[in-house]
Amino acid sequence: MARLKLVIANKNYSSWSMRAWVSLREVGIDFEEVQLEFSPDISVIGIERYSGVGKVPVLIVDGEPVWDSLAICETVAELFPEKRIWPSGKRARQVARSVCAEMHSGFQAMRNAMPMNVRGRFPGKGMNPDTKRDIDRIVSIWQECRRKFGADGDLLFGAFSAADAYFAPVAMRFATYAVELPPVAQAYAESVRALRSVREWTDAAKLETAFIAAEEPYATP
Repeated sequence: MARLKLVIANKNYSSWSMRAWVSLREVGIDFEEVQLEFSPDISVIGIERYSGVGKVPVLIVDGEPVWDSLAICETVAELFPEKRIWPSGKRARQVARSVCAEMHSGFQAMRNAMPMNVRGRFPGKGMNPDTKRDIDRIVSIWQECRRKFGADGDLLFGAFSAADAYFAPVAMRFATYAVELPPVAQAYAESVRALRSVREWTDAAKLETAFIAAEEPYATP
């Protein structure tokens, strides 16, 4: 059995860390958690001990680093095929990988204007035409996946998959900024926030006291 160590940063802010952490935790994969901290310039203090890329998350597998959340998901899927990180159906897996890749590389306007802040509440902040376009696209993805693949459960592909972990930080953002959603998207966001792993992450994030100004454009310390 592989020995796993997952290196993450602040749970209140680190959406990239959340994706990998939720992916492993929700399906019951054991790992040692190493939590580092963001510096004021959003560099990760101490990350050089684990990876030369300088970013989180990093999954250490038997002493060797795997970096980038997509690579981590694929590695875990290979190591633990019985955990079904990806949907079981071929077409569903194709779509799940596609929406994860789109989330991974896109939606920059929303990321910039609505940074993840689990403990914050800033209704209406960050909304502009560009973020609205990003949100509309996300809603479209959620509605289409639920319609085509979600009959056997409350998540995008029915049962939990990496796609739900990838959109978990978005569900947190929508709560933080009180984004109004149509019924199917709202129900899905609530289902994601109700996942055991997401609740554990959220509870821990709310206990953190670090204030990173670059991640809190609408707050004061």
